[in-house]
Amino acid sequence: MTDNNDYLRTGDRTFRLRADVFLLMMKGAGYAAVFTIGVGLFIWVLYGVGLLLPDEAREADDPTPFSAYEAPVADTLRV
Repeated sequence: MTDNNDYLRTGDRTFRLRADVFLLMMKGAGYAAVFTIGVGLFIWVLYGVGLLLPDEAREADDPTPFSAYEAPVADTLRV
């Protein structure tokens, strides 16, 4: 019987490279998860603040009336 107790195969030359790459991928996935959850929480908080507003505030006119202006259409496109 052999005394091979190398269950993690650390004696393999490519083990360290595979482990480092795997851990870097998991670190990146963790950063992506934190960012995604953070954006979701930010949107949820904005939604909650919007629900706290009275109905009159939701039905009010646009406070920037210049955003409703449209550019005039040129008549040179007619054939």
